[in-house]
Amino acid sequence: MSTEYFYADLPILDNFLDVTDPTNFHAVPSDWYIVITDIIGSTKAIESGLYKDVNLLGACSIAAVLNIAGNLEIPFVFGGDGASILIPPSLFAKTRQALLGTSQRARKEFNLDLRVGAVPVSDIIETNHEVKVAKFKVSEQYYQAAFAGGGVNYATELIKNPESAHLYSYGIAADGVQANFSGLECRWQEIPTKNGESVSLIVSATTGNREKDSNIYRAVILLIKSIYGSEDYFKPIAKEHLKLAFSYKYLKSETRLRAKSGSFLHKLLYFCKIWIENLLGWFLMTFEVKLPDGDWKIYKKMVVATTDYQKFDDTLRMIIDGNFVQTKKLTRFLERSYQEGKLVYGLHTSDRTLITCLIFERHGRQVHFVDGADGGYAAAAKELKQRIKSKQVNY
Repeated sequence: MSTEYFYADLPILDNFLDVTDPTNFHAVPSDWYIVITDIIGSTKAIESGLYKDVNLLGACSIAAVLNIAGNLEIPFVFGGDGASILIPPSLFAKTRQALLGTSQRARKEFNLDLRVGAVPVSDIIETNHEVKVAKFKVSEQYYQAAFAGGGVNYATELIKNPESAHLYSYGIAADGVQANFSGLECRWQEIPTKNGESVSLIVSATTGNREKDSNIYRAVILLIKSIYGSEDYFKPIAKEHLKLAFSYKYLKSETRLRAKSGSFLHKLLYFCKIWIENLLGWFLMTFEVKLPDGDWKIYKKMVVATTDYQKFDDTLRMIIDGNFVQTKKLTRFLERSYQEGKLVYGLHTSDRTLITCLIFERHGRQVHFVDGADGGYAAAAKELKQRIKSKQVNY
């Protein structure tokens, strides 16, 4: 019996808080694969000012796989410098080729190494880890996956660990392997905060008890709401702050990724193409033009509605807009919980947010990946790892 439509047929959650309930998650079929991608040395690249390139390459692996999947729904989570994607066996061979092509593109155009690999879900189950998934409705245009059970994290460890990487890593592609990045766009300026700070937050519960961990995640989410107010307040993207980019500084990453590699002429033509498209988009939104295929008056509102600013993949990840006092309150709670052995966390603040867009239908199916500027999730992950090491040393 085919398991291709396992994810497509899952019940849909309407409230993000529901991801803290283990009963809402469903076991992934054993014949599926966990695909992991990440930029090797992303922290160093970000410190060198390449955070936009890191974000774009993290998202391009999702674009490459979704373009293969077509209308088949598959779950994925964007992690800032990479992604976790679950695929059925029917997509394995094509996914491998596409991600090898993506890795080759990252190396040739950006001089960055994109690690790619896949672990069979059956291998994870044999180690007594679980791979579970839920589906949360963000908007009519975007349904977001959530992962639980520890299996995706364990798969990531297997692909990164030198002792097991050779079993699961895709390796290096031969020249000429191609990937399709259609729909991947990076055309907005960096977005200033509404309230002073953009907080990139990662929280991982550490009690080892599923019920206690779930309660910790629930408590963190409820605390954030009590500190920051409604989601409309702390959502990091506001439509009035969305401004299309026209300088090469903002458009160069997409141009380098999607124009023909090594060709100055193709890059120039691609840059001119998206510059003109942005000019047209500015006109349509400014004058609130309504066309047969969509209403440009509400386009920015739709972009805001389809952002992935809060997500769960065995770890809580959020981009929160707030002020200094609110961040201090949140940090005090997290630090106290860390000292009590309940969780580890990483937190990075910036005065800007950036989004990388994956658009399959201009007025329909799309998602906008959100991260804090100057490193965002990657910087928060570095801080989280330092706290884990500190805890281990203390014990």
